[in-house]
Amino acid sequence: MPYLWPAGHPGLKARVIFAMVALVLSKVVTVATPYAFKHATDALSPAAGAAATAATVVLFFVLAYGFGRIMMVALAQLRDGVFAKVSQRAVRVLAVQTFRHLHALSLKFHLERRTGGLSRIVSRGTMGIDTVLRFSLFNTIPTILEIVLVAGLLVWSFGWSYAAVIVITVILYVWYTYAATEWRMNIRRTMNDADTDANTKAVDSLLNFETVKYFGNEEHEAERFGRSMEIYEKAAIKTWVSLAVLNAGQALIFSIGLTIVMVMSALAVRNGQATVGDFVLVNALMIQLYMPLNFIGSSYREIKQGLIDVEQMFQLLKVNAEIKDKPGATPLKVAEAEVNFDNVSFAYDHERPILRDLSFTIPAGKTVAIVGPSGAGKSTVSRLLYRFYDVTGGRILVDGQDIAGVTQKSLRAAIGMVPQDTVLFNDTIRYNIRYGRPDATDAEVEAAAKMAQIHDFVMSLPKGYDSLVGERGLKLSGGEKQRVSIARTILKGPAILILDEATSALDSFTEHQIQEALKKVSENRTTLVIAHRLSTVVDADEIIVLDKGKVAERGTHEKLLRKQGIYHAMWNRQRQADEAREKLKEAEEEPLEGSLRAKKPVARKRVTT
Repeated sequence: MPYLWPAGHPGLKARVIFAMVALVLSKVVTVATPYAFKHATDALSPAAGAAATAATVVLFFVLAYGFGRIMMVALAQLRDGVFAKVSQRAVRVLAVQTFRHLHALSLKFHLERRTGGLSRIVSRGTMGIDTVLRFSLFNTIPTILEIVLVAGLLVWSFGWSYAAVIVITVILYVWYTYAATEWRMNIRRTMNDADTDANTKAVDSLLNFETVKYFGNEEHEAERFGRSMEIYEKAAIKTWVSLAVLNAGQALIFSIGLTIVMVMSALAVRNGQATVGDFVLVNALMIQLYMPLNFIGSSYREIKQGLIDVEQMFQLLKVNAEIKDKPGATPLKVAEAEVNFDNVSFAYDHERPILRDLSFTIPAGKTVAIVGPSGAGKSTVSRLLYRFYDVTGGRILVDGQDIAGVTQKSLRAAIGMVPQDTVLFNDTIRYNIRYGRPDATDAEVEAAAKMAQIHDFVMSLPKGYDSLVGERGLKLSGGEKQRVSIARTILKGPAILILDEATSALDSFTEHQIQEALKKVSENRTTLVIAHRLSTVVDADEIIVLDKGKVAERGTHEKLLRKQGIYHAMWNRQRQADEAREKLKEAEEEPLEGSLRAKKPVARKRVTT
C-alpha cells in the first residue's frame, strides 16, 4: 500500500483516483455494450415493425455498440497511461530502497552472499512489484466488479436460474484456478532458485575470468553452469505444461457453464419466453464474463508469481543491519585526529577470539605500524576502526569520542584507506580518482594524480583521464591501480589514513615508487600502517607487533631489533628471503651476459672475413 498510495505525493494520489474512475467507467461501458448488440438483433427480426424504422433503430444500436467497444479500449488505455507514473515510481523507489539497504548491511552479510544471486533477486523483485501493483489494482478488483455486474444483470433480465448456473460456474472456475496455481507456484520457486543459482555461477565465473584461464577450466565452468541451467530447463518445461493444464481446465469448466446457459436461453426463445436478441445478449454477457474470469485466473497467477519474485527481495529488506547508528548519534568532530584503542577485544566467532585487550594510541600526525604473523589480527584492526564491525569489548576513540556513539558517515569521512587489493570501478580513471570526493573539479583530480605520481602515465594514454580501467581495474597494472587508489585517497583529504599492506603485492621497484607517494600522503596525517613487509615501516614512529591478538612487542625499528624478539626474527627471515631472491636474480642474469659477450667477437670475425 505505501507504494500504491504514496504519502506526501498528492499528484500521484490524484492519478490513482483518476485511474480508478476510468476503471469503473470502462467496466460499466463493457457491461452495457452487449445490450446495444441485443437491441440491434431484435430490430433486425421480422417482428421489428416498419423497415425504415427498423433500419434507423438498427443503425443507432450498431453505432452505440461500436462506440461502446471504442470506449472500452480507450478508457482502459487511459487508465494504464495515467497509472504508469505511479507504478514506475513504485518500481524505482523499491529498487533504490533495496539498493540502499544492501549498502547499509554489514560486511559480514556481503562476505557470505554472492553478488550474482543478489543482483538477480533485486532484478526480479523490482519487476515483480510492478506486476503485483498492476494486476491487483487493474485486474483483480475490476474483475470482481464485472462479475457482480454481469451476474446482477442476468438475474434482473432472465431470472435466478441463470444466476445459479453462473455462480456454480464461477465457484468451480475459481477453485480450480486456485488449486492449479498453488501447484504451479512450487514449480516457479524451483525455477527461480535454479535461475538465481545459474546467474550466480555465471557472474562468479566471469569475474574470475583469469583464474579460469590459468587452470584451463573453461569446460568445468560450462558444466557447472549447464547443470544449473538443466534444472532451470526442467522447471521451465513443467511451468509451461502446468500452464497448459490450467488453461485447458479453465476453458472446460467455463464452456460447460456457457453451454448450459445457452441451452436454457434457446429453449426460452423456442417457447416464446425470450427474443433472439435475448439469446444473443446471454451469449454476449457470458463471453463478457469469461474475459474477467480468465483475468482472475491470470491475475491470481501473475500476482502469486510476482509475490514469489518479490518475496526474496522483501526478505533482504527484513535483514537487519548489524552495524547501526545509535539513537542520538552525533557527527564525529575531528580536531587533532588522535586514535586510541582502549582494551579492545573482538571475535568473528565467539569460540575463536581475534583481538584480546588490545591497547595503543596513534598520536595526532604520527605514524604507527602494526606487524605480525598471518592471523594475528592486523587487518581486523583497520576494519574495527572503520566500524565495519563493532568491538566485543573495550572502546575505540577518535579525539576522545567513542566511535560507537558517532554517525558512521562522519566517521568514515574522516578516514582514508589504501588497501592491498585495490578494486576499481569499470569506468574512467577520472571517475575512479574523483570517487574520493565526487564534487571535486578536474583540476583537483589532476592535482591528486600528480601527488600520487600517476599523472604522467595517465597523460600518455590515448584518452588520458577518460581511459576506461576495465572490470575491477584489470586494464591497469598493480602499481597503476595502487597509484589511482592513492590519488583517490588524497582527493578525499582524510584526517586519518590507513595503509593496509598497500605495497605487499608489488615488485621491489614499484614498491619503492609507491612508498615515496605514500610518504607524501601521510605527512601531517594520523597514519595506521598494516604491514607485511617490514622494510616499509622502518620509519614509523612506533611499531606494534601483534601475536595471537595481543601486543607482543612495541617500539621503534631500532629498539625492536635490539630486543632480539619476534620482530628481530621476522626481520632476519625477510632479509634472508630478499637476499636469496637477489642471488637468484643475479644467477639468472649471468649466463645471458656471458652469452652476449661471447657473441661479440664472433660477429666481428664474420664481418672482417
